[in-house]
Amino acid sequence: MQLPEITELLKSGVHFGHKTAKWHPSMEKFIFGERKGVHIIDLAQTLSALEEAIKFINQIIAKNGVILFVGAKEQASELIRKAALEMNMPYIGGKWIGGTITNWPIIKKQILKLRKTRDEKEKGEWSKYTKKERVVLEHMLKKLDLLYSGLVNLDKTPDALFIADCKENKTALREANLKNIPVIALTDTNVNIRKISHPIPANDDAVKSLELLINVIKSAVIEAKQNTPQSKIIKAENIAQSTVKI
Repeated sequence: MQLPEITELLKSGVHFGHKTAKWHPSMEKFIFGERKGVHIIDLAQTLSALEEAIKFINQIIAKNGVILFVGAKEQASELIRKAALEMNMPYIGGKWIGGTITNWPIIKKQILKLRKTRDEKEKGEWSKYTKKERVVLEHMLKKLDLLYSGLVNLDKTPDALFIADCKENKTALREANLKNIPVIALTDTNVNIRKISHPIPANDDAVKSLELLINVIKSAVIEAKQNTPQSKIIKAENIAQSTVKI
């Protein structure tokens, strides 16, 4: 897929880091310089890191792998949610759910409970309960939805994480590291990248920067899915069926 031009990254403010006093030494190699007390990110390295991350994504998708998308900041959570739904990938858009990786059996039980409760409601099976019992069930369903709706189709621990805001997702990063799950992440100049397998140096605060880079990753995932052998077989079958109808 085609990467954005450096001019596009500049327009979106991807190059703006944090104040020089708040930097993390591990990000030094990605810093181009500083302007008015703010670090400037080397966008040539951002593009190079994006390219490497996309290669890794292609490898994951080729094996029918699953990437869990994570964004806790207000400006990131909705972008993550929308992108994940378009990719048909799991997501946590908001506060990380402790144990999502390290205590997966318990989390899976909650996901199955959400699926079962949704299914029972959709099939009209709640009609056998009293009004008071239905209120309790509705409250439980709302709580489960709030916590696990982004994980409802997750059947196993993810093969990789994409984190839009590492400083707000330290627990997610720690859990991934404990289980040796690779992490792709947008890393601002104040982020410790030593335990991130695929850091992408970028402004992780500005909405335009987040939107641009999350969309690049989304496009990479969708394109990779379209190029899997299974997807190509389905396309061929659809073409064959269309030809027969004609």
